[in-house]
Amino acid sequence: MGEGRSWLGRRFHQLTADNQELEDEDLRRASEAAGAEPMLACRDRAEACVAGSIRSVTVRARSGAPSLEVDLYDGSGTVTLVFLGRKHIAGIEAGRSVKASGRVVVRDERTTMFNPRYELLPVSSTSA
Repeated sequence: MGEGRSWLGRRFHQLTADNQELEDEDLRRASEAAGAEPMLACRDRAEACVAGSIRSVTVRARSGAPSLEVDLYDGSGTVTLVFLGRKHIAGIEAGRSVKASGRVVVRDERTTMFNPRYELLPVSSTSA
């Protein structure tokens, strides 16, 4: 969010913004650098590529079969990645950075991707 600001303006922003706001800005920059679109821009039934930090990992039962649900946050919003038939995926854990792509489903204001393609990204300083 520091685009278009002078050095003094950016510095003042860093001193006055709360930690969550600064972390969100770092996540948005990292997501953009990974070639992903902002999660707020994801539209129902459209293909999307998102990247962010895993906030939570949950195992749920869907129609009697397990599914791994991963909340991915990029500073602008959250997309839930759902891996049907899985209880665990190596490397998928809270705090990790992930890039995922697939078809978006929006239901009850919840943005979801089912069985997306994914890539584990290097650990960023914001998630450490």
